[in-house]
Amino acid sequence: MRKVIGIGETVLDIIFKNEQPIGAYPGGSTFNAIISLARAGASCTFISETGNDRVGRNITCFLEENGVDVSNVNVFPESKSPVTLAFLDANNDAEYIFYKDHPHDQLDFIYPDIQPDDIVIFGSFYAVNPAIRPQITGLLDYARSRGAIIYYDVNFRPSHQNDVMRITPNLLENLEYADIVRGSHEDFLVLYKLEEPDKVYNAEISFYCKKFIYTHGASPVELRADGGLAKSYPTSQTSTISTIGAGDNFNAGFIYGMLKFGITRAHIEQGLTEDQWDRIIACAQEFSANCCGSIYNYVSKDFGEAKKLKG
Repeated sequence: MRKVIGIGETVLDIIFKNEQPIGAYPGGSTFNAIISLARAGASCTFISETGNDRVGRNITCFLEENGVDVSNVNVFPESKSPVTLAFLDANNDAEYIFYKDHPHDQLDFIYPDIQPDDIVIFGSFYAVNPAIRPQITGLLDYARSRGAIIYYDVNFRPSHQNDVMRITPNLLENLEYADIVRGSHEDFLVLYKLEEPDKVYNAEISFYCKKFIYTHGASPVELRADGGLAKSYPTSQTSTISTIGAGDNFNAGFIYGMLKFGITRAHIEQGLTEDQWDRIIACAQEFSANCCGSIYNYVSKDFGEAKKLKG
């Protein structure tokens, strides 16, 4: 069975509505995607780190309970796990405050087993953080040498806007590693002060990676790909409880679609057909919508069970 390998941060998301806490859930951008994929029957491995505390132990247990391989989740002996405060507004979009108490980033791990056509997902500030750059590029080099598909979610928060110049070389290198790039309107506004998907793609992405997905909340999903393919995918009107994890679960659904429809590295290299794109993006939108229908950061267990991949 093909595997999904994710690398990223772990946090505890404490969610507020009307200035009052309404829940606390394990999270992190790649973490959320990996949980949803595991619930849908994908074979998943997560590479990360936690603090040596109750929160870290709960996060690791949560991964295990959802069937994720945690062999490469390390515990820092002298640190606390990061916490995020997420304040939902009237539209159920979140504004974040981040708290982190790691004295330094270490990220020591042994490369997991990666086979041809496995999928590696990475993203957020974690993917451009200079402190762990050698570990990130080491994994990406290894994954590429093993014939894996590399999926990059830019996911660059406004809280890091003062770091843009410092991380730009790492960002460009990530775009070169990636077979597929997804980013949001907010990401590119912070990074490039650009809002239109065509301008982002032509000026900043296409030289490095030809397959690009641009999301903007409830606006249509924009695809730009090989051979001049440009297509918009309207989003369905759904009742939204929280948009936390919406993009992460779009990623999960996209990867689920690649697994379900047998999209291999050979397909990626020759260029996907419009029909293949249509089916994969439909899965991505479905996963995202399910996540937004609850306060949790991932698809529901019932949804995952209904979508279970066949081994």
